[in-house]
Amino acid sequence: QVQLVESGGGLVQAGGSLRLSCAASGRAFSSYTMGWFRQAPGKERELAAAISWSGGDTAYADSVKGRFTISRVNAKNTVYLQMNSLKPEDTAVYYCAASRTYDLGHRPNEYDYWGQGTQVTVSA
Repeated sequence: QVQLVESGGGLVQAGGSLRLSCAASGRAFSSYTMGWFRQAPGKERELAAAISWSGGDTAYADSVKGRFTISRVNAKNTVYLQMNSLKPEDTAVYYCAASRTYDLGHRPNEYDYWGQGTQVTVSA
C-alpha cells in the first residue's frame, strides 16, 4: 500500500510558475512508476507527466512538453512537478499516482494508487 498526498496547488497568473509535490508513505516508493494526471471540469483525466522508478525515464503530454518537468527524490519519498509558463488551459485538479508496473503508463487504469488531488487555477 502507498498513500499519496499532493501539495503546492493554488491560483497563479498566466505565465507564472508552480511546483507541485507529492509525498508518499508506505513501502517501496522507489519501486513505483509515478505519474501526475490532471482533470479539468467536464473533461477526462489525462496524464501530464510520468517518471520511472529510477528517475531515468520521463514522459510528457504534448501540451506540457518544454514547460513542465517531473522529478523525484526517492530518499525523500517525494515526486515533484515543476510547472512553468502556465496557461489558463492548465487549470485542473492535479493528481499524483503510483504504478506497480515499470512502463510509463499514460492511462489512469495503469496506476494503482492515487492522491486526493490539488487544484491549480491559472488566470488569464
